Amino acid sequence: MKSADIRSKFIEYFTARGHTEVASGPLVPQDDPTLLFTNAGMVQFKRVFQGLERRDYNRAVTCQKCVRAGGKHNDLEQVGHTARHHTFFEMLGNFSFGDYFKKEAIQYAWEWVTAKDWLGIDPDRLYVTVHHSDDEARTLWHQVTGIADSRIFGLGDKDNFWQMADTGPAGPNTELNVDLRSRNERGKGDLTTEQFVQLNEEGKLLEIWNLVFMQYDLQPDGSRKNLPKPSVDTGAGLERIASVMQNVPSNFDTDLFQPIIAQASEIVGRPYDRGPAGAPYRVLADHARAVAFLLGDGVYPSNEGRGYVLRRILRRAVRHAWLLGRREPTLAQLTRVVSGVMGSVYPELPSKEQHIERVTRAEEERFLETIEGGLTRMEELRHQPVISGDDAFKLYDTYGFPLDLTQMIAAEHGHTVDVEGFEQALGHQRQRSRTARKVTARLREPGKGDWVELKKKGKQKWIGYESTKAETEPIAFRQTGDQLELILEENPFYAESGGQVSDTGVVTGDGWELTVEGVDKVDGRSAVVGTFGETFEPTPALAQVNEARRGNIERNHTATHLVHAALRKILGTHVRQAGSVVAPERLRFDFSHHGPIKGDQLAAVEAEVNAHVWENLPIETRQTAYKEAIAAGAMALFGEKYGDVVRVVDVPGVSLELCGGTHVASTGQIALFRFTHETGAAAGVRRIEALTGPAAYRYALELQHRLSEAAGLLKTQPEHLARRIEAMLDENRKLEKQVAELLKGGAGRGEQGAVEKIGDVELHIAESDLDDRAQIAATMDGFRAKHKRAISVLFTRGERAGIHVAVTDDLVSKGVKAGDIANAIASTTGGKGGGRPHFASAGVGDRAKLGEARARTPDIVRGFAR
Repeated sequence: MKSADIRSKFIEYFTARGHTEVASGPLVPQDDPTLLFTNAGMVQFKRVFQGLERRDYNRAVTCQKCVRAGGKHNDLEQVGHTARHHTFFEMLGNFSFGDYFKKEAIQYAWEWVTAKDWLGIDPDRLYVTVHHSDDEARTLWHQVTGIADSRIFGLGDKDNFWQMADTGPAGPNTELNVDLRSRNERGKGDLTTEQFVQLNEEGKLLEIWNLVFMQYDLQPDGSRKNLPKPSVDTGAGLERIASVMQNVPSNFDTDLFQPIIAQASEIVGRPYDRGPAGAPYRVLADHARAVAFLLGDGVYPSNEGRGYVLRRILRRAVRHAWLLGRREPTLAQLTRVVSGVMGSVYPELPSKEQHIERVTRAEEERFLETIEGGLTRMEELRHQPVISGDDAFKLYDTYGFPLDLTQMIAAEHGHTVDVEGFEQALGHQRQRSRTARKVTARLREPGKGDWVELKKKGKQKWIGYESTKAETEPIAFRQTGDQLELILEENPFYAESGGQVSDTGVVTGDGWELTVEGVDKVDGRSAVVGTFGETFEPTPALAQVNEARRGNIERNHTATHLVHAALRKILGTHVRQAGSVVAPERLRFDFSHHGPIKGDQLAAVEAEVNAHVWENLPIETRQTAYKEAIAAGAMALFGEKYGDVVRVVDVPGVSLELCGGTHVASTGQIALFRFTHETGAAAGVRRIEALTGPAAYRYALELQHRLSEAAGLLKTQPEHLARRIEAMLDENRKLEKQVAELLKGGAGRGEQGAVEKIGDVELHIAESDLDDRAQIAATMDGFRAKHKRAISVLFTRGERAGIHVAVTDDLVSKGVKAGDIANAIASTTGGKGGGRPHFASAGVGDRAKLGEARARTPDIVRGFAR
């Protein structure tokens, strides 16, 4: 049975039994910062199981894409060396949210696995594990399915108890296992618990489905309370089931992996070996899937977090391709095969195929530039039983070797790595980086004194969306030296968040005034901060935001939304925001993209943004449920944590984003948008900087002024400047060619070159007015390439008079050195110099003696060329 049929049959079976089909969640959990990646089917339902969210269905079925690499669940090192470990895999699952429980879950699992209309696996091949205390599950298995009690094994918490965390939903689980042995080996199937465990460890029994019965609520003291509505969470590995249904010994032999392995074998030019020698092929096939899906879900290679895990996977793949003799990108070609195998189920793969391939290729090329040096360094360290933390860090910092790659290579030689020392070296580097950043950070330090609460549990009201001023009063303050922090009851000041900088302004009370320099968040409230040299005595006050500055910030913030939309339209939907700075004087926007933006693309983005500006579109904001906003197509900031209710900023027909910042009322208030810079911010991340409004106009005027100045210098009109420069460049290229030809021919400008014979050695003497050192060197290289047993002496009479000597390789091998000759000739003028044996230069002491030096050159050279 093909894997695609297994997948569709699972969905078909459960939808026919009242389950709602729910699409796979993304690999990056949208509302769970505790997880690096989605690693199980239940992740997208976590809040439902916790009772924090309600759905309009109480039964669900999914085929969830998962990644286990990094963090608690990390299978990376074993991938390729076992039959079952993967970084990326698909988990089939059915879920009950307070609806059915153990009996129905067991009945469904047994029927789908054994019935001929579905998988049709022989019941005599099946074994079950339950938690040793779960007598109910043991009884139900026997009653519902008829499986013999001798085929049901009770195991402990390690194998058959599941919990989400130290507290919260938990419960026993039961697992369905398939016997992979032949009928003769199986016999009657009577096993002891010890034999069952042993066969499992040997890979002769394979767990294919895990059913978790969430019936407890774990308490902080370790006790268990019964949940009012027990639930079911199941997970069945598609790759494992496919290996059983296709009767192959390894997941890598299934139709999910074989096309990728076949392509890798074709690229390498060697057949695939199913034994240990084939591990690099299995690594490439597995990692190609993980890389394609992670890039498809918006993860980018970087040096931290999820991006670092992706980079580790990529670089591990490059190393295994290197072991197969590959010295050029390999994984990039395999991601196309992944798209072909799985694109019909996961449309993000074909829609982002080119993007996935480009980013993968760029990352491979990047590592291929340094891997040889790193492997050479590893070879130098092979005699050390423990690779020091400093050496491991150098491999990471200089050659791009992730720590686990260094550990893996070291283990292959029976060595270990000082991980603690590596972490210390890495920590020192990060501390240096933090220190460097602090130099350019704002000097204001947060206060360290105690807060004075003027109103017990005083609540703050944010009114900054509606107004930039408020009649208010302080509800708490903290004074440290000459720094004062105030928490105002009605607060119009925006605290830095989401890339938008803090407001500034003034708070005026009875007999006091605070110039607001910034706004900090303190325990869920915003505190305005400024310098205050006197003892603070609180009174009611008028809070006023600097409106002109806020207006500039709002122009730039709305412009970032328009830029984001335009980039996605012009460059592709793979573009996602990776960071931003929204300040009054400028905006900066970082976004995911595989390489520099072409000039015409940047111009198209700028034109698109300005077109929307001049349409004067209204900006609409509203509060809505997070799920509804995402369903409506709202863009969420990658990795950001959102609440159940979010604020949506809508530019109708152009942009829809989750955003808590302040914005203009209509796009026309932006007035004008101009790019100033486009550059790389990190691997796979580009950065643009831009101006809006009056700042953009001033920038345009400055460019026009510089253009007019340049045109004036070249005695032409601005509109003809490009043609004038091109004509000058053409003329310059012709002159350079003429000079080079003259010099290469043995003569320079000013005097015809001369050739003399010194025995069987040719001496070429020439003069030139040339000053350009690079051209002089190129001329001498050209001479050496064209001649045998020859020496060239070039006298330059330019602003920096000099003597330059070139010696052909055959004479250098006989001990003739250009530096000795140049020094000897220069000494006749009072000058000196030196260089390499085949080319050297010397300065002239007295320019008046150049003629004498030239006349004596043959005799001087004769002394060296005999």
